[in-house]
Amino acid sequence: MIKLFVCLLGLVFVSSHPYYRDRIPNGYAVSNPCGAGFWEAVGHYDPNHHTIDKNPFGLAFAAAGHQWTTTLCQADSDGDGTSNGAELGDPNCVWTVGATPERSSTGQPGICEPVGSGLCASKAFQCGCHGHQCIG
Repeated sequence: MIKLFVCLLGLVFVSSHPYYRDRIPNGYAVSNPCGAGFWEAVGHYDPNHHTIDKNPFGLAFAAAGHQWTTTLCQADSDGDGTSNGAELGDPNCVWTVGATPERSSTGQPGICEPVGSGLCASKAFQCGCHGHQCIG
């Protein structure tokens, strides 16, 4: 019985994250500030794993009820000088769930870019981290 519960809990946990990615523009095609490809775990510090450690965008998205709002769109969660909407391809904050964003993603709204330089030099995040090592 306990094994069944753990399996079901794991299934719910894994299944819930794609649902969240559907709720942001370009959720499946968020630029990876650490190299080529996409950042799959958009609201987390680790690019491939949904760790308990959420990045600033993940925290703001959760605080907004896991909804794309004008306020969340206009905010600059990672402090890099570019709004979340601009980084996710919705610079005018008009995107709605199921619609096509105005343009492609140009950045990661929860990771200050360029990593380690300029405005981002004071951020603790480093590319290549995993799990709790990613806390920025």
